[in-house]
Amino acid sequence: MPRILIISLLAAAAIGQNPSAAPSTATSKGLELATLLDWERVGNPQFSPDGTRIVYTRSWTDKVNDRMQSELWIMARNGDGQRFLTEGGSPRWSPDGTRIAFTRRGKPDGTQIHVMHLDDRSVTQVTRLTEGPGNLRWSPNGRSLAFSMQVQQKDGFPIKLPKRPKGAKWAPEPTVITRLNYRSDRRGYRPSGFRHLFVVDATGGTPRQITSGDFDHGGGEWTPDGKALVFSGLRAEDADWQVRESEVYAVTIDSGEVQQLTTRTGPDRGPIVSPDGKWIAYTGFDTNRDTYNVSSIYVMARDGSNPRALTAAQDRSPGSLIWSADSSAIYYTTRDRGMSHAFKVTRDGEITQLVRGNLQFRLADVDFRGALLGTETSPHRPSDIVLRHGEEQRQLTNVHADVLGDVELGAVEEFWTASADGLKVQGWIVKPPDFDPTKQYPLILQIHGGPHGMYGVNFDFERQNHAANGYVVVYTNPRGSLGYGKQFGNAINNAYPGQDYDDLMACVDHVIAQGYIDTDNLFVYGGSGGGVLTCWIVGKTDRFAAAVSMFPVTNWISFVGTTDGPYWYTNFEKLPWEGIEEHWRRSPLRLVGNVTTPTMLITGELDLRTPMAQTEEYYQALRLRKIDSVMVRVPDEYHGAAGRHVSNRMRRILYVRGWFERYRKNDSENAAANAPKNAAPAEASSGRR
Repeated sequence: MPRILIISLLAAAAIGQNPSAAPSTATSKGLELATLLDWERVGNPQFSPDGTRIVYTRSWTDKVNDRMQSELWIMARNGDGQRFLTEGGSPRWSPDGTRIAFTRRGKPDGTQIHVMHLDDRSVTQVTRLTEGPGNLRWSPNGRSLAFSMQVQQKDGFPIKLPKRPKGAKWAPEPTVITRLNYRSDRRGYRPSGFRHLFVVDATGGTPRQITSGDFDHGGGEWTPDGKALVFSGLRAEDADWQVRESEVYAVTIDSGEVQQLTTRTGPDRGPIVSPDGKWIAYTGFDTNRDTYNVSSIYVMARDGSNPRALTAAQDRSPGSLIWSADSSAIYYTTRDRGMSHAFKVTRDGEITQLVRGNLQFRLADVDFRGALLGTETSPHRPSDIVLRHGEEQRQLTNVHADVLGDVELGAVEEFWTASADGLKVQGWIVKPPDFDPTKQYPLILQIHGGPHGMYGVNFDFERQNHAANGYVVVYTNPRGSLGYGKQFGNAINNAYPGQDYDDLMACVDHVIAQGYIDTDNLFVYGGSGGGVLTCWIVGKTDRFAAAVSMFPVTNWISFVGTTDGPYWYTNFEKLPWEGIEEHWRRSPLRLVGNVTTPTMLITGELDLRTPMAQTEEYYQALRLRKIDSVMVRVPDEYHGAAGRHVSNRMRRILYVRGWFERYRKNDSENAAANAPKNAAPAEASSGRR
């Protein structure tokens, strides 16, 4: 079992002997934590070329090896005949529908490209690579597969050691770093070199590198004639120094000649070629100093001429772009006020909404009839594969029915309230399954990260589990969140944290005003950007009985030079060596002298996004001031502290609730705390002498 290091006087004393103990108001009907051990996920559904079959991924929880295992499944268009194909992920149909390309571990080691022949389900390992491939795409004639892969670069500072004695065991070679952007969370330190495009014969063989140069190249999309790949990247010598800048290019397969198709200043990303080969759609925005931007769909001719924006007036960033079969329109999704819906925009800019409702729909594919295939979730429904075509709305999978069939979930209610300056803010309340409005409940405020993230109407296991243990959970989208347009998202530009604190407090006040919250038992937690705001909150108010800050930034001065990319430098008006006033003004560490709230910190030891040192700085300051505090260091986890191992996701939930339980006041404690200072003892007030 992975070890968890808890730095405190005594771990058991810090969070109680049983951190999983439920409060007295817990219900046995609600969602139990152990259900995670039987959890499954479905995703990445893809229509066969004739639209009659669907391949998709289905992942299950491997309780023994403590991770999710991915498999390929197949079903008919109507959801019938769901069956297992093979282990693997990232499936792609061949153009004739007879084969499926996918990735899984292979020989000699690591992820390799495989192809399954559906007539007999035989599998061929196509590659034997030393680096992991990504972005698989079949050529239009079905003879080749394009993919992207890292190409190693020679040591940037070679040295020559004396000859090693026979049998000597010397220390491992140092890592020599020369790139500005040299590491990435969830991947670790980047191998030296650059990401390039390759083509390999679909029957197997040696891959051929198509791009060249010291540049990173995004995944390639074939032109219908099979002569070129279109991709995004930045083929410039100082690419690492150009923030939020990329272009769209086309590379000829035979010659490797590269043509730059866009020239606009700003990021141009995710190009897709129309089926008739005449148009390229992509997303982007004009460069500026704002920390939050809204992208638009652009379309241009195949040669890069006549680029124009199609969705700028929508004021929501598009994603999951897919061309219609007749090349007349582009399907896409946007996130809006906690929801996610599908749209279609013509090349003339006419927008039609295709999916509505209190749900989050994620588009994965569109067939030649215009049927939408994707995943869908709502507050009481975990994500499943759905098909939508006009009036036809069909849920094709139901992988959670067996574990949720007899579970009573807590009600989820939406609300809007006014912040201190009158700004309207959206939030949601999750109530215990056996909620009684005449009773008083402890409240948990959950804060999202980003900071330009978005909470919404998706099913959330963690919130429902807290609610099942007797808590009212409040989650909200303060200013800075995406899904409300550029003005709202950019309201924290060079001012984070700031008025988003007011938004969060207004939401808590709104829920308290409903009359069923025990104001002596208010708790708060959040991760990443939510961890920043949690530390900011306890430095501004003592209204919360306890707090948990997960993988936070606590000191912007030290953070900008140690996170997994240099781009956070640009989120401040000045570089720190030119002036640190703004960095320090926005740092939660600046307010640590005000903190009286018992505070737990949780961070993965591999975290490169908000490195462990950010947690250590804040923890050290709290302990120096003798504030009740605990630091939980989660081994073998990156940012999020729960992504690699299912057991760590359960641990994270239990540590949060265990910390709150330790500082939760019961009814007798509340009565004593609220009694008048000079009140007579209970016996005297009852007439006893």
